Amino acid sequence: MAKGLTRQVVVDAALAVLDERGLDGLTVRAVAERLDVKAPALYWHVRDKQELLDEMGTRVWTDIARAAARQHGDDWRAAMLRYAHAARAGLLAHRDGARAFSGTYLVDPEALRASEPGLAWLEGEGFPPAAAARSFSILTSFVVGHCIEEQARAQAPDDRYSVEKRDARVGAEANARVALTGRVLAGDAGELFEGLLDIVLAGIAGLRTGSDDRAARASEEVGGSP
Repeated sequence: MAKGLTRQVVVDAALAVLDERGLDGLTVRAVAERLDVKAPALYWHVRDKQELLDEMGTRVWTDIARAAARQHGDDWRAAMLRYAHAARAGLLAHRDGARAFSGTYLVDPEALRASEPGLAWLEGEGFPPAAAARSFSILTSFVVGHCIEEQARAQAPDDRYSVEKRDARVGAEANARVALTGRVLAGDAGELFEGLLDIVLAGIAGLRTGSDDRAARASEEVGGSP
């Protein structure tokens, strides 16, 4: 094992490579080159790119959880807003961050156990146990999906998502609703996020009342799974 080469050092280098080259350019070899070592030296710490991504994702999501720590006086909505904003900031902090760290396999059991107090607290805020879990999953899925779209648009060529070109393609005068959709998506990303987040939280609020069975039925009615 190369002297001074630790898992933390490898993850630091991998995040730097991700920021420079994007997800498609992230390889174990590229990380090794940045550290000025041969690729086999990294295999003491990570076996392949997926394991490297898991280590990186665990770091990023642990930092997000730390940034999203509840503050005194938070109610459930304030806590979820804090988490959503922290998650968006953490994912957008890295090039292709949302795409790279969606579906992360958390390699540190402590990172998994860290959500236990928050889920228990949500129960105290009126969420049945299964509804608390669903709420966390819904919010995370929204943030990750939104950030994937946000980063794809931000990193695209300047005119790829041009409103004018889109209007011409769809025939804006005859398809006003489709044209409006394009204008909404082309607006300020932060404002769009906040508006959609309000809608998501309004839906989550409905899970606070009733039993787990009611929450499960509501999930099934919209095509989800309990």
